[in-house]
Amino acid sequence: MILFVTIWSVWGISEVLLNRLFLSANRKGSTQDKGSLGIIWIAIALAISLGVACPIFIKFPIGSSPIIPYLGLMIILAGMIFRFTAIYTLGKMFTVNVTINDNHKIKKDGLYSILRHPSYSGSILSFIGFGISLNNWISLIIITILIVSAMLYRIKIEEKLLIEHFGSDYLEYAKKTYRLVPWIY
Repeated sequence: MILFVTIWSVWGISEVLLNRLFLSANRKGSTQDKGSLGIIWIAIALAISLGVACPIFIKFPIGSSPIIPYLGLMIILAGMIFRFTAIYTLGKMFTVNVTINDNHKIKKDGLYSILRHPSYSGSILSFIGFGISLNNWISLIIITILIVSAMLYRIKIEEKLLIEHFGSDYLEYAKKTYRLVPWIY
């Protein structure tokens, strides 16, 4: 149980730190964001609360193997690595709120040569891992639906802003890449 609490805590603390340290100083950021950062945090709070409560009241295990929760932990870690790689690749252009920075460019190398939003992909992967670590189908479904819905709303806002700012350059980039899942979506 200590391993689970440790990984869940490190993951949660890392997300809170990202939110505190990478908030754009751009004053227009909050209006460009259209409240999506708040919606993501509400979705996270609901996903975690409902996800943790479900196994207490509804027994619907993903499987009987004791390996399943540990597989979930590995998926959380894989998602974190993927997310932090995407954030590192973006460098100074990364912010937690939707904004266009001075000298903003479309990132097209590394993970961004395949995915337009690898940071969100990594985050979603971690939440899926969290659902699996709880070993409950209802938890996994609730967590996935809430988080993916919030991320898709955010992506819609972000891509609209990028199209407004970069025009055909972003549209061309979008034709050559996937939003969240390589070779699928």
